[in-house]
Amino acid sequence: MRAVALVGALVAGAALTGMSGTAAAAPAGGIPAAQVGATKPVDWGACSADTLRGVPADQTKFYSCARYRVPIDHDDASLGTIDIALLKRAARTPDKRVGSLFLNPGGPGGSGLRMPISGTGYFQPQVVDRFDLIGFDPRGVGQSNPLRCFTTQEDAEEVNSAQVGVPLSRAEISSTLASYRDLGQFCKNNSGALLDHMSTKDVVRDLDKLRAAVGDQKLTYVGFSYGTLIGSTYAAMFPKQSRAIVIDGNVDPALRTSDGVQYDRERARGFEISLDAFLTRCAQSGPKCAFSSGTPRAKFDELRDYLRQQPIKLPGGGSIDISQFTSSVSSTLYRPAGFPALAQELQSLYDVIHPAAAATAQAQSARTLKLDVLAPGKNGLADLDPDSPYTGDDSYFGVNCSDKKITIKQDKVPGLAAQWERESPTFGRYQIFSDVAACPVWPAKHPDVYRGPWQVQTENPVVVVGNYYDPATQYLFAKRMANELGNARLLSVDAFGHCILGKSLGVDKATADYLIDLKVPAAGQVFQPNTQPFQTTATAKG
Repeated sequence: MRAVALVGALVAGAALTGMSGTAAAAPAGGIPAAQVGATKPVDWGACSADTLRGVPADQTKFYSCARYRVPIDHDDASLGTIDIALLKRAARTPDKRVGSLFLNPGGPGGSGLRMPISGTGYFQPQVVDRFDLIGFDPRGVGQSNPLRCFTTQEDAEEVNSAQVGVPLSRAEISSTLASYRDLGQFCKNNSGALLDHMSTKDVVRDLDKLRAAVGDQKLTYVGFSYGTLIGSTYAAMFPKQSRAIVIDGNVDPALRTSDGVQYDRERARGFEISLDAFLTRCAQSGPKCAFSSGTPRAKFDELRDYLRQQPIKLPGGGSIDISQFTSSVSSTLYRPAGFPALAQELQSLYDVIHPAAAATAQAQSARTLKLDVLAPGKNGLADLDPDSPYTGDDSYFGVNCSDKKITIKQDKVPGLAAQWERESPTFGRYQIFSDVAACPVWPAKHPDVYRGPWQVQTENPVVVVGNYYDPATQYLFAKRMANELGNARLLSVDAFGHCILGKSLGVDKATADYLIDLKVPAAGQVFQPNTQPFQTTATAKG
């Protein structure tokens, strides 16, 4: 599930006219907040052409870029520094500017640098008018000193290619577990001091410095998916510096940081809930859903169980196996716009294993299967250069294996996989091998992790947004987030997909009022998305 690109928003601050500039008391954890005036300001300058790719020439004047230096270890300057890459889109009406709004795309490991360019669609126009939108790559990500376990692309591909998404045989299980041990050894050898300083607490301390460095007394922030952990951790660590925080697609911060194994077990259940809702909605939609004939739930289960025994050979050549199938389905559950295509592809696969039930062989072969199948023989740079430099980063495990408290040994994973599979038959095995199996052998020794307390009194409630059928961060997590923070307001959305800002007019308007005027949304509201799966008419209410 780490392969799916998520959306988001991070780190920010916004000062209202008349907001006090006095120093705030240190939080309960004893870490003093960065203060405006005592913190070196960001030195904004021109952005590179590559960073601004796609921006119309007459709009480039709104953008500026910078690199801001932070310590690798905020408590030990001797370990050196790293530079955080930032991009700002200036408020369109500077005379009415509220402050800065920092954005993060989740992940962990998602690049937030270009979110002020690509992420304006998440907000109502008045938000873009009145805030400087600030995106950045968190430490270890993208252009902010990427955490790299490998020095060559070939090493990375050799290790990663040994991983099987849904390993069933003893050989597949052994290969996958061994690849994570190899990954850990490469990381230990190559990633340097940053390896032990990739926790969300480290990111939040960077964020607090950035908030002060752009001149904001208090933080205004929107975070998606993993970015909700950044937002909630900031609110908990720096409640007096928190102005307005919106978090969409929420994790359960207490469970994630106290029992990472149980957290991922419940995350697998979230995917199952979303899948079952998709199949139910398909059945209700009739001919609008290509997979609706018969019983979609039973048909899907038959497909999955068939693929556990052997791949399905496709009419046009090639095949699809259980790992490719599971990855494709999980990816599409993030995006309701892809539901009709997924339904068509599922029916096509079903027809392949039931040829007599297909209308004709010609109709069967005419269907185009577009599931997310990996193309064999395409190894990128490795095809061109036998010693290609590694240009990726390994921040996903760098953050997750720091934050999540994983106490099991790696040899316990296969047994747990069988147990999870019984309760989450499509995604249980996939989840534990994707997210848990690497952490018992991850080489970070003493990461500095924030594990609570979470209930603190921010000046304004944190706005928590949760979809009923969010696959990656199930709705129960949003309810827990609101309860754990204490001073929070839950906005529920009767929607599919991962995160909702920009796709529900009611939520977007409530968010704009909160960010600009600190108007807290009324409690108990349930919003609608702009469109529901297998429908074309707008359903959101303003």
